[in-house]
Amino acid sequence: MAKKVKVQFECQSCGYISPKYLGRCPNCGQWNSMTEVKIQDTSDRRARVSLSGKKTQPQRLTEIVPKKEPRVATKLPELNRVLGGGVVPGSLVLIGGDPGIGKSTLLLQVSQQLTEVGGKVLYVSGEESADQIKLRAERLGKANVDFYLYAETDMNEISRAIEQLEPDYVIIDSIQTMTQPDVTSVAGSVSQVRETTAELLKLAKTNGIAIFIVGHVTKEGSIAGPRMLEHMVDTVLYFEGDKHHTFRILRAVKNRFGSTNEIGIFEMREHGLEEVANPSQVFLEERLDGATGSAIVVAMEGSRPILVEVQALVTPTVFGNAKRTTTGLDFNRVSLIMAVLEKRASLLLQSQDAYLKAAGGVKLNEPAIDLAVAVSIASSYKEKGTKPTECFIGEIGLTGEVRRVNSIEQRVKEAEKLGFTRIYIPKNNLGGWTPPKNIEVIGVATIGETLRKVFQ
Repeated sequence: MAKKVKVQFECQSCGYISPKYLGRCPNCGQWNSMTEVKIQDTSDRRARVSLSGKKTQPQRLTEIVPKKEPRVATKLPELNRVLGGGVVPGSLVLIGGDPGIGKSTLLLQVSQQLTEVGGKVLYVSGEESADQIKLRAERLGKANVDFYLYAETDMNEISRAIEQLEPDYVIIDSIQTMTQPDVTSVAGSVSQVRETTAELLKLAKTNGIAIFIVGHVTKEGSIAGPRMLEHMVDTVLYFEGDKHHTFRILRAVKNRFGSTNEIGIFEMREHGLEEVANPSQVFLEERLDGATGSAIVVAMEGSRPILVEVQALVTPTVFGNAKRTTTGLDFNRVSLIMAVLEKRASLLLQSQDAYLKAAGGVKLNEPAIDLAVAVSIASSYKEKGTKPTECFIGEIGLTGEVRRVNSIEQRVKEAEKLGFTRIYIPKNNLGGWTPPKNIEVIGVATIGETLRKVFQ
């Protein structure tokens, strides 16, 4: 019996589905974005069937015995931290990032490590040939016999290979190159990405296979394809950094098995990615003593405190409107802090251009960085440098008050560990804990009080 073919029209911009052709998508407003998609009846394929041929059946909750499978730790502790302790069997992990940032290198390196702990890995590449991957693998290290390469884009063939090999881990590089023959649209379209991800999700959940998916990103920085893609997977990771520099940051924005606030910091070397065990020291090693417009903040990235240098350059404007530029800092937050400094600390900044950045390529967006940003701006404006052994923590309100922040003990201990002897924190954070002996903790209530104590 021939399979029934269903015809529908799908917006290639947002994924909106319509039973008839529309000149303009009613969801996103794009013109001429509706394309015809033929979908065959795939009810048999959509059923969750394990590699052994067993279909899933309804069960009572009291009858279900969960499998206590431990996480598999890789040799990259930074990756284990972001994943929540290691790779979870049966999980579906999506990794996105800019072209050339190192996504394939990271997964190829992790694949070789997983084979060393007794796992079988299938690396599926739709963008490179097996010879290209072989050359990169030799550069990264010696491959194990349980590491398989497969250059294919057809999901039916990939599913057949998974059924034959029965791997413990599967790498898909990338999801935008995979195609489902039952869907007539081109590779990378909304329907193709959705259908291939659904097939991989079925394979992961029914067979306990951990699958890593590489996703392309748009020019705005979000993962290309339907938003549903991020909802379907268990974990979404973003690999960030500047391809002209060696440091890379792996950040979790969704994680069903751990925290979404953790980050991992790596450095790209000739033989692959190496973890940065002490990122605070790396971010501070090039700081100039006595330089104006510089302040150190202890920011929290998940459970990890990181010391970062905030730099500011304030110069008289040449044109009528003052210019504001930020790198690694939120533009609106900087504008708010400058307005508070002008109103509450009597700094005439409306005729000054301001350029601010977080050194090292890291992005800071938590409220506790406000005090360091304000001190760096005031330092550049007054042409007075801060002491190299001072750092700052605190949120600034619109009335000029310095408000309490969380995890104050961990922040202060990290500053003491790196040799800082004085730290400015909100006054309301002083009670309920014992400060370390080798660092002077100064509580401040307002931004004006802070500037008087720092630049007295």
